[in-house]
Amino acid sequence: MHDTGEWQALSAHQEALDGQHLRDLFDQDPSRGERLVAETDGLLLDYSKSRLTDETVALLAALADRAHLRRRIEALVSGKPVNATENRPAWHIALRRPDPPPEVREELDRMAAFATEARNRRWQAVVNIGIGGSDLGPAMATAALESFAHPDLDMRFLSNVDGAHFRAVTRGLDPARTLFIVVSKTFSTIETLTNARTARAWVAQAVGIQEAGTHFAAVTASPGKAQEFGIDTGAVFAMWDWVGGRYSLGSAVGLSLMIALGPDGFAELLAGMHHIDEHFRTAPWAENLPALLGLIGVWNRNFWDWPTYAVLPYSQALALFPAYIQQLDMESSGKSVRADGTPVRYPTGPVVWGQPGTNGQHAFHQLLHQGTDIVPVDFIGFCRPNHELAEHHDLLMANLFAQAEALAFGAPDSGDPHRHLPGNRPSSIILGYQLTPRSLGQLVALYEHKVFTQATVWGINPFDQWGVELGKALATGIAGELADTAEPNPTRDSSTRSLIDRYVGTRRQ
Repeated sequence: MHDTGEWQALSAHQEALDGQHLRDLFDQDPSRGERLVAETDGLLLDYSKSRLTDETVALLAALADRAHLRRRIEALVSGKPVNATENRPAWHIALRRPDPPPEVREELDRMAAFATEARNRRWQAVVNIGIGGSDLGPAMATAALESFAHPDLDMRFLSNVDGAHFRAVTRGLDPARTLFIVVSKTFSTIETLTNARTARAWVAQAVGIQEAGTHFAAVTASPGKAQEFGIDTGAVFAMWDWVGGRYSLGSAVGLSLMIALGPDGFAELLAGMHHIDEHFRTAPWAENLPALLGLIGVWNRNFWDWPTYAVLPYSQALALFPAYIQQLDMESSGKSVRADGTPVRYPTGPVVWGQPGTNGQHAFHQLLHQGTDIVPVDFIGFCRPNHELAEHHDLLMANLFAQAEALAFGAPDSGDPHRHLPGNRPSSIILGYQLTPRSLGQLVALYEHKVFTQATVWGINPFDQWGVELGKALATGIAGELADTAEPNPTRDSSTRSLIDRYVGTRRQ
């Protein structure tokens, strides 16, 4: 892609823009702030504080066409095998269609019946046991939508194999009134199964081993293993190999979220996702929110050479959203090989990070404003809060708007270099009406398709994650050595061998 005419035109254009400050761009174009925006279904993207012009948008649109983005979207939507290295679709879009495939409709109906029963029972708590895509999505969404959740259910999420996490998550719970949902595609993920076995023993101490199984449900592509674990067939829900973990919130992976919200609330989440799916499929590039975000991401990463960006929600309810987007983007975009197996000749995945405002302002915004590296920012906010403290919300949003303004324009030179804020630091603002199940679904799909847009331009496969497999395989072997069930590996490097010996020796003292 980097040797195409469209790429070269963008390179020349960036050189021409390099000396211009955002202050100059706004002075030269007073209507810029009203024009460089896109909106759909109450969700506004203001990208006027990015370092670009109308010409940039046109050139990026030409790059999207060169990369056949429209054709790739149609392949994604129609369930073609866009996950080339595993030769299967990435058909998460089918989960949220009003007319989903029959197997999806059947599973949604089963989920709704189970969730309704769970909401009506006298459970004290529901604990989701998973990791990665089997944890981050439902954990993020359940926290974000607490205002819409069942008031008498304590929703908790257990992911880390560290025993301290199990203790923290189960602290204060009555095992006789706790429902566990074990989420694992293979039902062999070592962290998840270790936590599940510990949870089963914890429940069995209170209710007996036979009754313990009634406190568990499972979401898996290996139903036989879930039944061997002791979970009733009626409480085992399907996963499909055409839905990747980090794209699976709208599937049975979201069962805990459906229990929290109720089936109607979960349907609203799916409806918000579907709206963005259709918008992405049909809107022109200059009006297409996910495509614009993705193309701006390419512009920032490849033409300005900015290696990181921050996702900063001005909403405490979205405290886990940066971590969710971190996994979505970095696991999808962290590739150095193109889908055809050839090396990538340009930077791909950025480092993604963030936390809610206004906390971040007292932690890392110093670097954003005066550091030596430029960090593009996505600000996320809502016009109406889900609480009655209007004064708090006004102040929160005032800070969002002020931070974006300060990053873009800086401050007049006071003559004191320590107080100089140069500005010219780019950001995009995503402004919604209110954080609801529907608008959260919009945000999730917005970033899914942003990542897909970037991957299409870069020519990489955003749906595999082979890079995580080696460490997991090595850990299984080392775990055997630590437990004395496997012989020491004689080919182990001296550093790892020495660390294992020290650990085992200390544990046995």
